[in-house]
Amino acid sequence: MVETGARFQSVRFTIFCVLILTYILVYFHRMAPGVVSEYLMADFSTSGTRLGTLSAIYFFVYAAMQLPSGVLADTLGTRTSVIGGNITAGIGSILFGLASSFEMACLGRFLVGLGVSVVFVAIMKNNAVWFHARVFGLMSGITLLFGNLGSVTAAGPLSWMLSFADWRTIFLGIGCLSLLVAVAGFFIVRNRPEDLGFESPNRPLPKREQDAAQVNWLQNLYNVVALRRVWPGFWVQFGAIGGLYAFMGLWGVPWLRDVYGLSLSAAARYMTIMLLSFAFGSLFFGWFSDRIGRRKAVMIPAITIYVCVWLVITFVGWSPGAGGGLLLALMGFGGSGFVLTFACAKEVVDPDLSGMGVSVVNTGCFIGTAIMQPLFGWIADLTWDGTLVNGARVYSSADYHNGFLLMLGFAVIGLIGSLCVRETRCQNITV
Repeated sequence: MVETGARFQSVRFTIFCVLILTYILVYFHRMAPGVVSEYLMADFSTSGTRLGTLSAIYFFVYAAMQLPSGVLADTLGTRTSVIGGNITAGIGSILFGLASSFEMACLGRFLVGLGVSVVFVAIMKNNAVWFHARVFGLMSGITLLFGNLGSVTAAGPLSWMLSFADWRTIFLGIGCLSLLVAVAGFFIVRNRPEDLGFESPNRPLPKREQDAAQVNWLQNLYNVVALRRVWPGFWVQFGAIGGLYAFMGLWGVPWLRDVYGLSLSAAARYMTIMLLSFAFGSLFFGWFSDRIGRRKAVMIPAITIYVCVWLVITFVGWSPGAGGGLLLALMGFGGSGFVLTFACAKEVVDPDLSGMGVSVVNTGCFIGTAIMQPLFGWIADLTWDGTLVNGARVYSSADYHNGFLLMLGFAVIGLIGSLCVRETRCQNITV
């Protein structure tokens, strides 16, 4: 029997709200370096390569932690992951704000990445056990919608806050907020409905399927990693979202500032348009996929749109105004189709191992971004003409064009991955 009582609804959505607040902070940390890049370059006297490395440390550790995150979600549960993650990220953000050297800033960024790396998989696990399987795609979209609101706060609102507070004070405040959310997680979050006396929204699995949960976690992890049908989603995220996060989270604002002479606030507004489109696109594709009962047929057109926008920006050009805003909105909207890779991952592995399945796919995004951010900076540094403004490097249109060719190549990898994704028709194919 599915639990539908008012108290159950109240409890599960209260837990979901705590997790979503945590996820908003995850996205803030992910995208904030792009807006404060000018200050980071000046304060730490960094090149584009070093700036990219500072930002990418978050993604390197996030990528390295995805498989352990899946194991933690499937063994210790959501509650432990979220409490520990918030504490670690909070300490890292405070350290980043206090950093007196580039190395200290890197350590702070490392701790932030380590802390937030466990959050998304834990939320996916929470969605799998607290909500019915038939709305998993929709819940994935809602999760990413609210997470991306954190990205939005790291664009326009952050640029506005920088007008009356320095970047260090802002990161100190965010660190303290993370510690408060950890306290809320301790008192509110629970791993399963059964922990509070509720029935599960999903029917118990037959004993044959339950046996997988009793196997050693290392064997379970191997079984998931060895599944070929899990990996196309990894390449979608590696190519498409690796490049998209590198652009939205670091190089988009400097490109608009250096090439088109836009102010920080004006450049941040364009990123806000893109991030909002990405957020609502995630919700739309999750809902629409559940509605029509298809995954692959929705994902391929979305990633195709994303690739086409990169073709236009790279070979046709971009200009400020309504048309330019629409083009960036289309990029964010098309890229958001990647949200379906999480549902696909959940639906091609044993249900008890959904956390590990999601973590394998999610690793692609962060490996891609971790490679792209410093590599883009290195490519720009190769042809940089030596121009400095207030201690920060200014790159030319040709410098950025070389980097965009790389991003286009990554986008094509994502498209190829989407063509290879297994169509599940929104059902777990292992049951």
